[in-house]
Amino acid sequence: LYQWHIWQTREHSNTGLPPVLERQCYDAFTSTEPRISFFQRDVVSVLRSIGLNPTEEVLTQRGYSLDALIEVNGKKVGVEVDGPSHFLGRKPTGSTRLKQRQVANVEGLALISVPYWEW
Repeated sequence: LYQWHIWQTREHSNTGLPPVLERQCYDAFTSTEPRISFFQRDVVSVLRSIGLNPTEEVLTQRGYSLDALIEVNGKKVGVEVDGPSHFLGRKPTGSTRLKQRQVANVEGLALISVPYWEW
């Protein structure tokens, strides 16, 4: 519901959530504690080794959790370390695609996906 609200707000629709319900949805959306996988640790370690100095588990302004945030040529770039649960075969799941789209279009952040099969 909160993701729908984010999109409606971006589109300047008048069908967003009432403020109290928006806050409850935001709290629910951001309440999950991140689980850092060995895969994510490995990717972040390599990013550090090449001097990109990632910040891990960054919460965006709209409540999306990014595995890492780096800066490239003065521009912030989100990094998502995507294991098998983010894919059906080799295509991103609907929730993964929605996150990618909203982080790019609503948050204004470039987002890089590191799929498990390419690592």
